[in-house]
Amino acid sequence: MIYQFRSKAGPDVIMLADLTKRIFDILGRPLEPRGILTVEHLPALITALETAILKDLEDRSKAQDESKESNEKSKLTDRLGQRAYPFLELMKQAKAKDEPVMWGV
Repeated sequence: MIYQFRSKAGPDVIMLADLTKRIFDILGRPLEPRGILTVEHLPALITALETAILKDLEDRSKAQDESKESNEKSKLTDRLGQRAYPFLELMKQAKAKDEPVMWGV
């Protein structure tokens, strides 16, 4: 399934279900076919996603230090920061302009 996130604050962001589910698990929110991230909740959601991205980077750094084989594998896997960046930026733009982020509408 594909999710399209919209806000008047920025361009639409389209994500596949696997990434969307991973992000919503990090945010502690249920993933529904339709929904809204209100302006009041955006600061906490942004912080949660940024924290998860930093933790992912730390974990990858430790794995690279442990072995060179792990280093080559990590180059081939998607980093959370890379994949979540467009969604994170949309949330930041929405927060800056006091606009919600919606999907499924």
